[in-house]
Amino acid sequence: MLCRKSSVKSRSGSVAVNLNVYDLTSMNGYAYWLGLGVYHSGVQVDGVEYAFGAHEYPTTGIFEGEPKQCEGFTFRKSILIGYTKMSNGEVRSLMEDFSSKYKGNAYNLISMNCNHFCNDACLRLTGSPIPSWVNRLARLGIISDFHVIPNKYYVLLLLLIILFRFALSLYYSK
Repeated sequence: MLCRKSSVKSRSGSVAVNLNVYDLTSMNGYAYWLGLGVYHSGVQVDGVEYAFGAHEYPTTGIFEGEPKQCEGFTFRKSILIGYTKMSNGEVRSLMEDFSSKYKGNAYNLISMNCNHFCNDACLRLTGSPIPSWVNRLARLGIISDFHVIPNKYYVLLLLLIILFRFALSLYYSK
């Protein structure tokens, strides 16, 4: 995948903030090179990875874990987003602040997913957003008004979009 000039802002803090990106499907091996894919992500700060996931309760969907080890997903890459001046306690407090917005039962693959959470967290921690390709298919879903489709069909729909883009690239490469 082609990358634009580094979006990492000047080093204004001492603690690195990384975005850990995971594949949700093996199709990402092909889709990644087309600028597409279905990804999970987590924000790593000082040895702790924070992420957002779905559950059926109106309590926080934010969880923490071992960096690059999110169960159920295949680790793809870690991306330095920037640096923060926040202490561990301040980072934890920020995650607690986010918990009122990012409830497990509010998770939506198109409009409020793990990548939306990571973008918000990275903006607050460093002032820099996550790379646009990480959440591209969710943005395409919003643009295309796919949010009227029940949640359980989103992943299938996103995979169909990947296959369609792949087929078009093959057709036009002849």
